[in-house]
Formats: sequence, C-alpha cells, structure tokens
Amino acid sequence: MCGINGFSALGGSASGRNKELIERMNKKIQHRGPDDEGFYLDNYISLGHRRLSIIDLSEKGRQPMFNEDKSLVLIFNGEIYNFQELRKELENKGHKFCSKSDSEVILHLYEEHKEDCPKFLNGIFAFAVWDKRKKELFLARDRIGVKPLYYYFKDNKFIFSSEIKAILEHDIKREIDLEAFNHYFRLMYVPAPLTMFKGIYKLPQAHYLRLRGEQIEINRYWNIQDFKEINSKQEIIDKIQDLMRKSVQGQLLSDRPVGVFLSGGIDSTSVLGIVKELTQGKIKTFSVGFDIEDPNNKFNADLKIARETSKFYNTEHHELIIKSEDILNNLEKVIYYLDEPIAEPTQTATFLLSEMAKKEVAVVLGGDGGDELFGGYKRYYYSYFLDKYKFIRFFPFLKTKVYFKFMSQKEKEVGKILNKGINNKKITQQYFKRNYFKNSKSKYTNQFMLTDLKTWLADESLMRSDKMAMANGLEERVPILDHQLVELSVKIPSRYKMLNKDQGKAIFIEAMKKYLPEHVLRSERKKVWMTPASQWLRGNLNQKAREILSSDYFLENKKYFNFDGVQKMFNDHIEKRKYNLNLIWALITFQIWSKNTHR
Repeated sequence: MCGINGFSALGGSASGRNKELIERMNKKIQHRGPDDEGFYLDNYISLGHRRLSIIDLSEKGRQPMFNEDKSLVLIFNGEIYNFQELRKELENKGHKFCSKSDSEVILHLYEEHKEDCPKFLNGIFAFAVWDKRKKELFLARDRIGVKPLYYYFKDNKFIFSSEIKAILEHDIKREIDLEAFNHYFRLMYVPAPLTMFKGIYKLPQAHYLRLRGEQIEINRYWNIQDFKEINSKQEIIDKIQDLMRKSVQGQLLSDRPVGVFLSGGIDSTSVLGIVKELTQGKIKTFSVGFDIEDPNNKFNADLKIARETSKFYNTEHHELIIKSEDILNNLEKVIYYLDEPIAEPTQTATFLLSEMAKKEVAVVLGGDGGDELFGGYKRYYYSYFLDKYKFIRFFPFLKTKVYFKFMSQKEKEVGKILNKGINNKKITQQYFKRNYFKNSKSKYTNQFMLTDLKTWLADESLMRSDKMAMANGLEERVPILDHQLVELSVKIPSRYKMLNKDQGKAIFIEAMKKYLPEHVLRSERKKVWMTPASQWLRGNLNQKAREILSSDYFLENKKYFNFDGVQKMFNDHIEKRKYNLNLIWALITFQIWSKNTHR
C-alpha cells in the first residue's frame, strides 16, 4: 500500500515540472507510505510516490517504476493478488522483469492492453501510468473502490492524488460544493464523483481516466450485467466456499506479517477460520470495545464473542478499550485524515484499532462486504418483500423513493438545521434516480445491493477503512469483496439470502458454517457496530460538542445553518426528547472539518 501524487500543466508547458511542489504533496501523504519516497519529473508532468513496502521489500520495488525502454512511468497504490499468474503470461510474451513486485506487472500489462489492463487485475488499486512518447496520462481505480483516487481539472492544470490534502497544496480556491453539502446531510457521506470541495472529484470505482492534451475522458471498465440466477443451492454453496478460500489465500500474500480484524460477527470470523486453515503458527487478531456502563450488553457484545472466538482459534489476541477521552483527544486528527466529512461515530475507534494493530503487523484482513453481498441488512428483506409484487419493478420512481427512505435522514429533521436558501430537498433523490434507478427493471433487492456497493460501501465504509488504516501506515484487505464473489452474489436468489427480517446472509452462513464456532452461530446475529456516542455526548463530550455547534465556532458557516434549529436538535437529543444522533454527529464532523480546512 502506498500513496500517489501528480500534476500536469495542460498544453505541455514547462510549469509541469515543479520539484518543490511535488515534494510538498508527497509530505502530505507520508503516513500512507512511511518506508520510502520517489519522484519523476519532466517538462510535462511531476509524479510522486510514497511507499509502504509489502511485497518485494528490496530497492527493485521502488517507485516510480519504468518499463524496459523507460517510455512508461508507473506510480501505484494497492496490491495485485493475481500478479504471479499475470507475470508468467507476460513473460511468455517476451516481457522482461527487473523486480519481484506486483507493481511491475501493471506496466507490462498496460503495454499489452492499454486502457483494458485493469480488467485483468484482481486486487485493490489506484495507479497512474505516464506515456512519455504520447504525452498521455492514464489513471485507474479498482472495481470495488477500496483504494481512493481524487483529481482536479481546472485553470489549465490537472492534479491527482490518493488524498485531497495533497491536492490542496496547490493554489486552489477552497469552496464547498452545495450539491455535495446537501447529499452529506442526508446520506452522512458524499457520493462519487463529488467531494465536499468544489472542483475536486473522486474517480469512481471501476473507472479509468485518460488525459490527452487538454482533454480528459472517463469510462467504466467493469460492471455487473449478468443477473441470471443460479437456482441450485448446493452449487451456490460450493462456489462461495471455493471463491472465499481462493480470495483469502491470495490476500495472505505478503512479505510482512498479516493479522485479522475480528469484530465478533459472521464475516470476520469466516475470514479468520479460513486463515487458520491455510496457515501455520499463531494468528494475530485485533478487536475493540468501549469503557462504558453496558448493562444490556449493547456495545460490547461483539467484543465478548470475539474474545471467545480468539480462544477457539488459539490466536494471539489484542483488545483495545476506548474511553470517551480517546474520542475527545483524537476527533480532530481523525477528521483531518478523512479529507472530507463522513458522519460515523465508529471512525475514531477504527483509527485507534489500526494504530494498535500497526505495532504488530503491516497487513490486516477485514470482514467488510458480507452484509452488502449476501443480504445482511434489514432493508434488503423489505426490498425482497416488494420483489414478490412483480409489477412494481417497472416503476423506477418507486425504487428511488423506497431506497431513499431507507438510506436518507428524515427531510423534516434536515430542514430544521439547514438554512432555506441552502437546503435542497430533491437533489439527493434526483442523484439516485439519475445514476442508479432510471429505466431500471431489475429486482428491488439486486438494485438496492448494487447501489449500496457503488455508493455507500465505496464512498463511506471502504473510504473510512482505508483512511483510518493508512493514517497509521497499515494495509487493510477485504477478502469478501473479491470481484468474483461480488459477481456471484447477484446471481443468488433472494430466498437463499434472507430467511426473515432478522436473519439475513443465510446462504453465506451455511457455506461458512465449518469455520463458525457454535458460540458465534447461537449468538444473536451481529447487528450494526455501535458506539456509545449518545452517552459520550451527555458526558465528557458535552461541553466540546456545545462549543462546536455554536454559531461562533466557525463564523463562515452561519450562511449554511439555522443555529437555533441546531441548538434545539442537540438539546432535544441530550434530554432524550428526540433521537437525532446521526445529524448531530454530521454537524460536529462538518464544523471541525470546515474550520480546519479553511485555516
């Protein structure tokens, strides 16, 4: 895992070369690659790379990396799990390799297949290839969106980076994008291609970008189109088992120690069980809990299950107990590393867990994706219920409304805190209708799962995971989100995924049952990972929260918010008259982000 940066002055002027500026960009993302850095500069472009050494720790694995005749230059962030097979194929075609790294495979693959090269890659990646002869820049991001990639294209310049903070080293006006702002207070994140910064964009997952002269073209290179259902339950189980085992095996590839994030749920336990089957020696596992009175076992049930699981698999188990002071002391730092606001109280716990894990390992495997692929959320059961009425699927506007109802905050509550001139009630519904539900005739359940995969999972969940892990120089891999498992998931009939509104992932659990200890199977199904954020806001965080939510905290934001409405919402929540934790956390996160960004 690494970090990449670059910029080009459009039209090929000499201002494309600026060593001092590319060094500043690299410094901003040093946390992503603490082991080494490298640069390439010519009159057209400046490229920078920060290295976190995982595969081929030698000097030959350094970047930027060149092909045989040095006509192509690569900077790469990620891991390619099938690089050894690809390397053999390329060597058979006459390509010569100088290193043992997965990075070099991308260079030769690009020589062979140009813009089609990402289609051959199984992995998590964001990379850039500069063609010195053609003066063309090619960027690509992995299918699921595990690795981030941002760009700015304006004012006669093109800039890209793994993180926004590096792009802001350029002389760019820092303006809030009002469409992104409205999305954020409804979804709790900003969906691609937008960011909270006007003019700075995410390259969406499964897309590539080509810069030629003063023009860019952006295209999708992978999409799920085969929805033909597999009706044989045993065939599905066999495929899940085979693909899960292959995925975990491929993602264990590393020249540095690998551990497992163990949440206590079905997904991470399944990953751990397969790791145990494939490896020898003690596995290092990492779990997090909270220092709080918890008589109903609401916040630490998963920690106790994880503890039992670690004993079952005889792992070297590490636990982190989070206190409210830890949140208070790290909140600003966490929001800085996020680049743009994401309203999720668990992110500080993820940051601190990654910090602890980094002391023991360089790579962790996580259980992300099981709910999205195999029907773990309650909303999928309701969409499955709607699918029984076949005529409904031919009314796309209904899909938008139903999906929006599940995923958005209540419009009435949003309207209380945003100023009337800023609040746009329809913009987020229009975004989903335009991009995901227009002319859609597929089943509700598949459509909702795929929309989650392309939006919430990529731009909220995986974005948080990457930023929090890489802030500590830790690589997190996600075996369940192998693209072949994703492609399989949409072919599984909903009746095999959901037994009832409280029991999803049925087919996945059945496929993984040999790896699931009895205490995991008999425990109440793991729900959403929760933090005691409401209790913290009524306790040690109360004074700080009131300060942040005051109209004087950041005067520039007075034009966006109705601070009387903000204060009332906060007080109603604290006094338990109304539950509005999501919007309150969104406000706190936005205020801190905005003040620190505009310093």
